[in-house]
Amino acid sequence: MTRRAAIILAAGQGTRMKSGLPKVLHPIGHRAMLDHAIDAAEGLGCERVIVVVGNHSPEVRAHVEKRLGATSIAVQDPPLGTGHAVLAARDLMADFDGQVVVTYGDVPLLKAADVEPVFGDALTVVGFEARDATGYGRLLIDADGGLEAIVEHKEASPDQLKVTACNSGVMAAPSRLLFDLLAEVRNDNAKGEYYLTDVVALARARGEPTRAVFADEDAVMGVNAQGELAQAEALFQKVRRDDLLASGVRMPAPDTVFVSWDTQVEPGAVIEPYVVFGPGAVVRSGAKIRAFSHVEGAEVGPGAEAGPYARLRPGAKLGEKARVGNFVEVKNVTMGAGAKANHLSYLGDGVVGAGANIGAGTIFCNYDGFFKHRTEVGQGAFVGSNTSLVAPVTIGAGAMVGSGSVVTSDVAPGDLALARAPQTAKPGWAARFMETMRAKKAKS
Repeated sequence: MTRRAAIILAAGQGTRMKSGLPKVLHPIGHRAMLDHAIDAAEGLGCERVIVVVGNHSPEVRAHVEKRLGATSIAVQDPPLGTGHAVLAARDLMADFDGQVVVTYGDVPLLKAADVEPVFGDALTVVGFEARDATGYGRLLIDADGGLEAIVEHKEASPDQLKVTACNSGVMAAPSRLLFDLLAEVRNDNAKGEYYLTDVVALARARGEPTRAVFADEDAVMGVNAQGELAQAEALFQKVRRDDLLASGVRMPAPDTVFVSWDTQVEPGAVIEPYVVFGPGAVVRSGAKIRAFSHVEGAEVGPGAEAGPYARLRPGAKLGEKARVGNFVEVKNVTMGAGAKANHLSYLGDGVVGAGANIGAGTIFCNYDGFFKHRTEVGQGAFVGSNTSLVAPVTIGAGAMVGSGSVVTSDVAPGDLALARAPQTAKPGWAARFMETMRAKKAKS
């Protein structure tokens, strides 16, 4: 296969987002739009991915450096158009001989499969059939199927405005041809900018083949404002939910479920309404996530159940047929097979053995103000309601802890621990007190 590289344009200022967060770092499915673009490039087998950034967004530069390294960053300064942006990557591509695709950091729904047809010997543009072509550049296709020109909306004739084939901006060409053509692009236009689209006419003038391939309009949707970000999120969610349903996941109300870019739900699992998945969630076959639960960085094992109103935080791991019930929060705790925490508890940093029962209102007191500590509850242990386990502490296998206890020391296997003040009774005291207080209130 011919060598491939990608240049991702991410130097735009994104002022229409009206946000302190750079546009391309806004998330879709809990993942930055720029990362979606990088994912697509890597999915195409691009051996080199260059991201063009601007000096106005050090956050974008840092993001790219963390993921791809400093050698994948090209800087466009000042910003003088899309053609100028691609030229900013020329030095980094000087030793590359292959196909180059130009994509954008604010087009998060574009997948590798959408871009794959763009590669070949000809300079090729990705187009789309627009539902409403207003504002888009038109693709003029000649009688032989070649791409004759790209005409901007404001410069199009009445007949050209009837064309619904529009330019997405995504383009591919042999690297040497692309940079040779860009060197000829001029900025004699109203904005004084160098446009990438001008290379089509320049290629035609040389007799080089030019063509267009087409993708779905939603796939090439660009995001420039918060409303468009919300639209892109909705499209992303629909595609992911449809994929899950097709794979055999049961969702009675799929439109109410929100997934992350990396959510994994195996066939046979059940996801009830109003469940939200953050990054890193895995749900195994036969598991059930009940309504209004939040799952992030957690794994729910086969046949296990969480919710309703459960929160599984990073590091939570429910073993086979384990159960976490309503208003239970689990963070960095592994629950063994069949373990239960059915009501109103916080389990943070530790392990709950197979078959153990955690009573309502139990708290793993894991933080001393400086460090986190672990709580270990052994297999088959029973922790009574309204218990505080002050970590570090171990409850042995088969041990029991009486309700209302504050446990600060280890409990040996099979033992019963009672850590609460003895109950005392004062006969008649309450009746006498109430009578006295009523009398005082009557005189006031």
